[in-house]
Amino acid sequence: MTLEFTKMHGLGNDFIVIEDLDDSLDLAPEAVAYFCDRNFGIGGDGLILVRPASIPDADYFMLYYNADGTTAEMCGNGVRCFAKYLVDHGLVPESADEIRVETLGGVRPLRVERAADGTMETATVDMGEPILESSRIPTTIEGDQVLQHPLETELGTFEVTAVSMGNPHAVIWVDDVETAPVEFLGPLIETHEAFPAKTNVEFAQLLPSDHIRLRVWERGVGETLACGTGACATLMAAVLECRIGREATVELPGGELHIRLETDGHVYMTGPAAEVFRGTVTIEEEPAT
Repeated sequence: MTLEFTKMHGLGNDFIVIEDLDDSLDLAPEAVAYFCDRNFGIGGDGLILVRPASIPDADYFMLYYNADGTTAEMCGNGVRCFAKYLVDHGLVPESADEIRVETLGGVRPLRVERAADGTMETATVDMGEPILESSRIPTTIEGDQVLQHPLETELGTFEVTAVSMGNPHAVIWVDDVETAPVEFLGPLIETHEAFPAKTNVEFAQLLPSDHIRLRVWERGVGETLACGTGACATLMAAVLECRIGREATVELPGGELHIRLETDGHVYMTGPAAEVFRGTVTIEEEPAT
């Protein structure tokens, strides 16, 4: 079978977007991993299927796969790319500036800003209320919340603050993100027994003027150029630890996101998305058994 795809990215966090409006695609993890392979496939940090919403409260459903073929509850950069796909491909009315996207982590409302030609430039996403209850993150670390909890690893003991933005995150504060052992410590914490569903890992450096520099080891992917949910989780950790106010500019290797915590407890993320190219890929279907 031949599939049409669109390659997109949010601050360098790149995705393969495939339209599946008849809800007919059943991609095996091996197929997703093949598509995302940067040497033998298209290449990407993840794959997104565009599907009809399954509930009346949403416009479309975003099914998100990590590069290893596992599904994830939510992806902040991915949902902005998803919104741009809907806008730029005419799947929402030209007058629409608000879109409600269903994800495995719940419905995410977005407000889009359009360029003069009608395409989307940026999106502000209501990322919902952060989950702080230990068992719901989930983590086996005891206590109502996990704030700067010492976690033992093969590389030593590190303090982590755990936050879920629909997907789990462990935030670590460092003096300098450039020298942080992301590629060594990231996978150790991702697969640590304290996180039964694994976790994303944020290495954060606090700078003056409400500015955070961030590198992220993403669950099922590895280090990425940007992570929207990771930026949101990091701001929430900073607020809980009284390091910062209610909003910040978060600088990632791929660019900047603006994150703010509103008085209603919801976290809002603003950032761009871009289309890279479109193409087709042919795959062999498994014979019926």
